[in-house]
Amino acid sequence: MSYNLVFSLTALLALVPGSLFPYRRLGGLGPQGRSAAFWGAMALGVTGPLAWSFVQIGGAWHTGLSTTLWVTIAASMVLFTVLCVFVRPAWRLAPLLLPYLLLVGAFATLVQGAPEPLLRGGPGVWITVHIAVSVVTYALLTLAAVASLAAFLQERALKAKRPTPLTRFLPSVSESDQLQVGLLAASETVLGLGLVTGMAVLHYEYDVLIRFDHKTLFSIATFLVIGGLLLAHARTGIRGRAAARVVLIAYLLLTLAYPGVKFVSDVLLSS
Repeated sequence: MSYNLVFSLTALLALVPGSLFPYRRLGGLGPQGRSAAFWGAMALGVTGPLAWSFVQIGGAWHTGLSTTLWVTIAASMVLFTVLCVFVRPAWRLAPLLLPYLLLVGAFATLVQGAPEPLLRGGPGVWITVHIAVSVVTYALLTLAAVASLAAFLQERALKAKRPTPLTRFLPSVSESDQLQVGLLAASETVLGLGLVTGMAVLHYEYDVLIRFDHKTLFSIATFLVIGGLLLAHARTGIRGRAAARVVLIAYLLLTLAYPGVKFVSDVLLSS
């Protein structure tokens, strides 16, 4: 078993307690509220992916799909933990977010052996800023998509008058909607900054401001979709299923722009 695979499996196992914790509560076995056990599971879930990400990007900068996914998982866990500290209902998104990140981590482990281009000595300052902004944007939109899914599930359960243990655990429709809008606004702001830093990188390296490749087009489309949804929410109060569909479309577009392009180039085209 290779050194990288051992570290990847260790990071994956670190996500398991946080993924299972909410479902212990759903079965009536877990503690009430944000207990010490919850924070311990969060700390473990942050430490594993974050440590593996630092190992991956230390010295030689890996730019492949597996590294991209682990860095995204680490950023999502960090942001989610911070959100849980400052926004009390946010922790109730755990039954949706953490199992999803566990699945992403499992996929990252499976593609561990895919070719990963290296940038010796690390990227330049503008590229570093652009990468950091891109990772934060994707992590924020991941949380927004989960909040949107929670609102959708709650609305469906209310209309059917058949609440489930999961919907009783999740934030209410209004709480999910507030989380969704706040996270979307943050995603839109950071994504706009990412487009600007991307233009700066292109200007520095190629003396052009924009290049209409797949990543750029999907990123611009995501920016427009999120902006349109925020505008519609402010004017008409769109929420629930309609908003969830738009958020998931935006998340799909950004997924195609960010890890999607790397999946095609590193896995499909190299196989």
